[in-house]
Amino acid sequence: MDMLMPVLFALGAAFGNALATVLQRKAALGVPRSDKLRAGLMLDLLRRPVWLAGIITMITAAVCQAVALATGPLTVVQPLFVLELPLALAIATVLLRGRLSRTGWAAAFAVVAGLAVALTAASPEGNLTHVPMDRWIPALAVCAGAIVTLVLAALRRSEGRTRAACFGLATAVAYAVTAALMKASMHTLDDGGLTAFLTAWQTYGFALFGAAALFLLENAMQAGPLVASQPAITLGDASVSLALGITVYSESVRTGWWLLPQLLGVALIVAGVLMLSRLPIARSLTGGDRSTGNAGVP
Repeated sequence: MDMLMPVLFALGAAFGNALATVLQRKAALGVPRSDKLRAGLMLDLLRRPVWLAGIITMITAAVCQAVALATGPLTVVQPLFVLELPLALAIATVLLRGRLSRTGWAAAFAVVAGLAVALTAASPEGNLTHVPMDRWIPALAVCAGAIVTLVLAALRRSEGRTRAACFGLATAVAYAVTAALMKASMHTLDDGGLTAFLTAWQTYGFALFGAAALFLLENAMQAGPLVASQPAITLGDASVSLALGITVYSESVRTGWWLLPQLLGVALIVAGVLMLSRLPIARSLTGGDRSTGNAGVP
């Protein structure tokens, strides 16, 4: 299977999402805060050009992701999105006119190297185009239950890292389900054309979960620091997508002794993400720095 196209488009989507994250983070810090799940948050954000720019960037990234999912396995495309965090911090560094320290560059290299090692060792295969309902029903039920549980856990917490992490994980699950359903819709579009695409339940399913992911993302950004929410989103999306790729799309990864380099790659990714989340440039984007964040929003 030719992986060049899905990899290139997945990388383009990761960059677009990273840029959208920074833009939306700036917008989220400039609107009234609340300890409740506030629907009016979206109306406040719609009045901010920086948020709209983030949405346009996110839509462009979604198109790139759709192409990647239509041409490659879920287990290849979605793990590449772990690059969002180092890309987001690099973009934030430029916007804040700062620079990444040696530790930051080392952490970014660890994420990239870990991803390369893990994917090479796993060597994902398979690209099932039609998934039976007996696989969709339990997968969607489990994921929807996980989202509800995480949201309820977040609402029981006051503003801070735990609340942000719970919302972040809920966002990650919603993103992963969106990607899985989007992949099915893209295959439907390719096989049956626009009419089949518009009549497929997966099309409306990924639109619903995508909207939920966006709503949860905005609340995660307001719930606490990026250091808590972004790693949860980045690592959670990759992990849940990997599970959905294997269980729903019958994609496979190498086992046996190949698990050792895969675990090494995962360890490098986790270590790199945790190091990046502790950098000063990451803390400068946290909800705890509200005065600076609000001043910087147009």
